[in-house]
Amino acid sequence: MVEKSILVLAGDYVEDYELMVPVQTLQAVGYNVDVVCPDKKSGDQIRTAIHDFEGDQTYSEKRGHNFTLNATFADVDESSYDALLVPGGRAPEYLRLNMRVIEIVRHFSESNKPIAAICHALQLLAAADVLKGRTCTAYPACGPEVTLAGGEYVEIPVDGVHVDGNLVTAPAWPAHPAWLAAFMKVMGAEISL
Repeated sequence: MVEKSILVLAGDYVEDYELMVPVQTLQAVGYNVDVVCPDKKSGDQIRTAIHDFEGDQTYSEKRGHNFTLNATFADVDESSYDALLVPGGRAPEYLRLNMRVIEIVRHFSESNKPIAAICHALQLLAAADVLKGRTCTAYPACGPEVTLAGGEYVEIPVDGVHVDGNLVTAPAWPAHPAWLAAFMKVMGAEISL
């Protein structure tokens, strides 16, 4: 039995797949996963968005599912969590404006705890100023933000993963198998089939 806890920072219009699939996968293998959103409590819902790749110059967006939070943001004690997961979508662009969210992200970085970030989640890590000297990937449109924050943006296939120490990043939801496997490995799990 896994006895590790993961904190997930989410918000309205977080990418549906990048929230639901990782949360359910990590719970299925035994991790305790708390999903929080600023100004919301356990039992509140957030809206998600589905970003898809349909041949346009950028992703398309459709309304996703409602997701019920299972923890209260105001009660978060980041020191009690072993790892942080930040999904993408549009949520990171406003989550990065919340100073408490920034403090939480910095705690995980300064403590060298595992951090998994995907797609637009790198906007939040850039705002928290935790990318200096790090290599990472993201949705390509976030590459300039990674660079401006002092990180090195690594371009990889949409289903790939990049690991730099405790930081596990991926471009978008097609990377879930590689991204989640790498995240669990960084957390000390042994994956075997």
